[in-house]
Amino acid sequence: MNKTIRHTSVFVLLLVLALLVRATWVQFHDSKALADDQLNRRNAIEQYAYPLGDIIVGGEAVTGSKRTKGGDLAYKRTYKDGPLYSAVTGYSSQVYGATQLEGIYKDLLDGTDNRLKNPLDTLTNKRADPGDVLTTIDPAVQKAAYKALGDKKGAAVAVDPKTGKILGMVSTPSYDPSRISGSTDGDAWKALTSDEDKPMVNRALRQPLPPGSTFKLVVAAAALESGLYGSVDEKTASPNPYTLPGTRTVLKNENSSAPCEDATIRTALRYSCNNVFAKMAVDLGQDKVKSQAEKFGFNTDKLDVPVRAAKSSYPSGMDKAQTALTGIGQFDVTATPLQMALVSAAISNGGELASPHMVSKVTDADGNVLRDFGDEGSERVMSAGTAEGLQSAMKTVVEEGTGTNAKIDGAVVGGKTGTAQHGENNSKTPYAWFTSYAKGGDGTEVAVAVIVESSDAARSEVSGNGLAAPIAAAMMRAALR
Repeated sequence: MNKTIRHTSVFVLLLVLALLVRATWVQFHDSKALADDQLNRRNAIEQYAYPLGDIIVGGEAVTGSKRTKGGDLAYKRTYKDGPLYSAVTGYSSQVYGATQLEGIYKDLLDGTDNRLKNPLDTLTNKRADPGDVLTTIDPAVQKAAYKALGDKKGAAVAVDPKTGKILGMVSTPSYDPSRISGSTDGDAWKALTSDEDKPMVNRALRQPLPPGSTFKLVVAAAALESGLYGSVDEKTASPNPYTLPGTRTVLKNENSSAPCEDATIRTALRYSCNNVFAKMAVDLGQDKVKSQAEKFGFNTDKLDVPVRAAKSSYPSGMDKAQTALTGIGQFDVTATPLQMALVSAAISNGGELASPHMVSKVTDADGNVLRDFGDEGSERVMSAGTAEGLQSAMKTVVEEGTGTNAKIDGAVVGGKTGTAQHGENNSKTPYAWFTSYAKGGDGTEVAVAVIVESSDAARSEVSGNGLAAPIAAAMMRAALR
């Protein structure tokens, strides 16, 4: 054979082998990645070829599907009261994907979840009828929170302390997921994603901010659990004014005439005495405060409800002055409204923190339960005695202290206000917080946390009691109805 022909034959053979190797690699290694690629339009065509399953609130679907006109995507997602439930449902878009419950349960809702298939469907790869997602959300609590927040920027969460069921979750300003569910909603998407108020951010779960004085509950729990103080009525060693250790900075109290010097934990919570809890954090040391905070759920990035919550943080490696500031929920302490609701929930539930969740069960098209989340269990985060003392002290805050706007006739209510600094040298409008619990005469309980980031109130009128407590009261009243 001619030398040139032989070399050419070998080269062609190598090319064929390379093609075979590449084809085999794509077929057996890259096939799933290519099939799952968001840019693969066949996925969208398959997903929206039939009506989707629904997300259920209070026994009624808050989602639906609508036949489209023309195009290769037969159906698109619709929402009932979209802005009211967007923090729960998220969105399902033909172009931009899916978030929140829509994203987590996409396979169940579009019928591709293997749990929906019978043996014959599995063999034939037939698409099953879609399933449904049943939530723990109470429509009355959800509506009360949404109405009370109104045009304020903020968020609110309500939790059943006994079971961990999330009864309400609202983030404002909100948006209507129907606006971006189709294939020609580019203008609406651009408007939402460029909005300075970030209406698509779930502030209840995904935006941790300084919790201010609501964090004093965590510090008080640490002090009681460690034995630094024996009860909420024991006097503390708290000079007033208090100078941050190693500095000349004097920490002031909001109410200069409040009896904060050496105040008990009950009195210090009632008047929200900064000197008491700053000094208490230093006396405890950052490690003990951190340990108690982590029992409540701080510093974990794996809090799934089932939507993953952003990490609420308690810092490490601080000097004493910085540790003092953490005692009043400042410096680098951050928390989501969900996290602060869990603090009140654990206190209300005798020191046990029930696992939070907002899905009760998922079912197939016939209503057969595929998974029942039920009571996911609880963990003791403080003694029953500590919880009882803090319940009593929080009750004093509502009845005689800074949280009087949370009172509810016929119910036992305890709470804690918070006003957190915002911006360099507190140059921006402070955040107004309120976290609380309520117990009805029939044994019903609820725990709530509310943050108002901004409103039309004057800066001098921004307070946890003035802005956030009435919202919490509306939610608790709805839960106890």
